[in-house]
Amino acid sequence: MSDIRTVLADAEDLLKQAASATGERASELRETALGRLKQAKEKAADVQVVVVEKGKKAARATDDYVHERPWTAIGIAAGVGVLVGLLINRK
Repeated sequence: MSDIRTVLADAEDLLKQAASATGERASELRETALGRLKQAKEKAADVQVVVVEKGKKAARATDDYVHERPWTAIGIAAGVGVLVGLLINRK
């Protein structure tokens, strides 16, 4: 994510420079900025793939845990429910 922020900040700076520049220099700056934005889009897509995969792994692990230990899962869910209920009731 920090790479994406850096690329977007660079693209923003280039676009600001392009706004004040004229002629061929402005065109070069706009093309460079568009390239940086494309790079950020690709990195965002890569991050999305990683996040989806990690989410799927977590869901599988949770599903396996609940199937292997149903009563433990019910107890944990009830405990979390009671805790959330107490926190909500305090306000």
